[in-house]
Amino acid sequence: MAVGSSGLGKTSFINTLCQKPVLPPKDYSGISRPMENQPAETLDIKSFNVDIEEDGMRVSLSIIDTPGFGESIDNQKCFDKILNYVEMQYDNILAEETRIKRNPRFQDNRIHALLYFITPTGHGLRELDIELMKKLGPRVNIIPIIGKADSFTVEELKAFKSRIMEDIDHYRIPIYNFPYDPVEDDEETIEQNEELKSMLPFAVISHEQEITEKREVLRVRKYPWGIIDVDSADVCDTASLRFMLFNSHMTDLKLLTHDHLYENYRTEKLSRTGEYDE
Repeated sequence: MAVGSSGLGKTSFINTLCQKPVLPPKDYSGISRPMENQPAETLDIKSFNVDIEEDGMRVSLSIIDTPGFGESIDNQKCFDKILNYVEMQYDNILAEETRIKRNPRFQDNRIHALLYFITPTGHGLRELDIELMKKLGPRVNIIPIIGKADSFTVEELKAFKSRIMEDIDHYRIPIYNFPYDPVEDDEETIEQNEELKSMLPFAVISHEQEITEKREVLRVRKYPWGIIDVDSADVCDTASLRFMLFNSHMTDLKLLTHDHLYENYRTEKLSRTGEYDE
């Protein structure tokens, strides 16, 4: 699931992440404004299915887009709508588990990762960011992302990342922070998780077009002064985030969702209904 205010490049980034057009481009021309007594456009939740190839294997994804997020004066309804959507997927699993005869074609639509796009203000988290992540953190693996990271210099980006993580620690916001067991996990896993954790929040840039240079196809973004390769680790964290989501940590995100987030929700739900006995 991708969540964040409009204008942060969520659509183009998802298409960059999947290396193919998944989400349709936003059409900002001819947008009708609401009449004086009409409510403004509210949050919408849209699901898209896509198959991608990773290391020669086919991966089936469900991408959830949330257009309209953060556009109201009071965004509490947006928070509730996203939370209800996440919990509805848990309810579907819980209902299937209690059936005597289960559906062999049942599809698990739980959200294993929520990419939360942070506005590149340079000042830290906004109240909107804090409230949303604190509300959803107990239910889904939140991965904070700085959208349009090319608006910073190297030093500015480093300082902004530090402020974001200080706010996350200060407000005790639960995010996916690449947990590992120092006893059970091997040295390579620990080192990889520490490296990815140091990148938080991931700074991403989306590509505009592809060019061929020295017989190699590059995904680039053009500027008046030149181009940048968005898959270069020297430029942004896009490639690292993609590898983490679709390769190195896909299983861990699923396990954490099932064993921790879903089980906590299941226990709370059954306790409220009086069906759970420890």
